[in-house]
Amino acid sequence: MRPLDAMPAETAASIHTVMADIDDTLTTDGRLPSNAYTALEKLKAAGFRVAAITGRPAGWCDMIARFWPVDGVVGENGALYYAYDRDARKMSRVFAASDAIRRDNQIRYAQIAERILSEVPGAAVSADQPFREADLAIDFCEDVPPLDREDVDRIKAIFEEEGAVAKVSSIHVNGWYGSYDKLTMTRRFAADVLAVDLEAEKDRIVFCGDSPNDAPMFGYFPNACGVANVLDFQGRIEAEPGWIASERGGDGFAEIAEVLIAAKNLSDRRTSA
Repeated sequence: MRPLDAMPAETAASIHTVMADIDDTLTTDGRLPSNAYTALEKLKAAGFRVAAITGRPAGWCDMIARFWPVDGVVGENGALYYAYDRDARKMSRVFAASDAIRRDNQIRYAQIAERILSEVPGAAVSADQPFREADLAIDFCEDVPPLDREDVDRIKAIFEEEGAVAKVSSIHVNGWYGSYDKLTMTRRFAADVLAVDLEAEKDRIVFCGDSPNDAPMFGYFPNACGVANVLDFQGRIEAEPGWIASERGGDGFAEIAEVLIAAKNLSDRRTSA
């Protein structure tokens, strides 16, 4: 990870799309600060394409796609994307698995949840679970006293023992059945909504994140950026971002946005001179 202020100006100026995780990337201590939301607004106003890539539930994604300054949202760690066409007043909802498969999986998730709660005292089913379509989220520090790292690892192991994929975020362990992740659905979203070939354009896309469930994105995008709290997971994350902000959470995201906007504005001025 190299410091963000070492990013070459020509690299920053080449970026046309900014994607960001939400929890502890856009948010700080569980709140969305004004500077992070303003950064989203400024990125859109400057001509960037903007998307949220999150582990949060479908119900939240519907609201975010409608009301935030974004082109769309990939949610539940890649189980779906939502994109709202404001001119047509129409929401596109695309899922990795069929309705029938998602319904069947909910039965399996209930059994896994029962096992986790019995074997890991202090863990809880996430408060946002009723708004989920495709996965199970276990809370280890959002609305419960923080669990030890060993307990978090045990939750992940139980999911895997049950044959599910499991990813650790900064607040939840998310588990699901299926071969998707944040990157696979982001590729589909980019093609469908942004008309962007992710493979051809990945050098010109910045993904911002903070935790192990962002590893597929960090590993894929050469110019992925971490907010400073990604350092909390150093040595426990499969792939690290190429660049790192000096600030944590929403302040770190605002820092990243400022660097990209300033580089674009300078490049635009030089081009028009």
